[in-house]
Amino acid sequence: MKRILILRHAKSDWSNPALADFDRPLAERGLKDAPRMGKALAQFRQAPDIIIASPARRAKQTAELAAQACNFQGTIRWDDSFYPGSSSDLLAALRALPDTIKRPMLVGHNPVFADTAALLCNPHSTGKAEDIRLPTAGLICFEAHIANWAALEPGDGVLRWFLIPKLVKALD
Repeated sequence: MKRILILRHAKSDWSNPALADFDRPLAERGLKDAPRMGKALAQFRQAPDIIIASPARRAKQTAELAAQACNFQGTIRWDDSFYPGSSSDLLAALRALPDTIKRPMLVGHNPVFADTAALLCNPHSTGKAEDIRLPTAGLICFEAHIANWAALEPGDGVLRWFLIPKLVKALD
């Protein structure tokens, strides 16, 4: 059995319209929500074995803050294909993992992350973000009953839990 964690980047700052989309940092709320979600991973003993993230600034910040908060000891892998990315890119990244990895966490952007989440639990998904609403810093955990990552297909994921920052904050 494998687990897949999908974390959408936290709330980004739109105050500087001169910044390229790739360079947008996290907003104040995002700087609080990203570690909040990492802390939740630690509390639930669900820290990832590997983190693969978009190299865009807001995703990098989210991955780094969440990793620090959940005491992740590995190196974050920056994957250029995650920006802007496609569901095919995310599935390819998962399929390429060594089978010793049991719980990867992907960090990146909508609509691709919501599309991929929908595709993991429904092979007949339209692949549209409206199938699953994934807010900023939303964190989803899927379980896949596969022996190796190369065998991962759409529909192999079973949604186990879904956390949003407002809920985690309310539980604190």
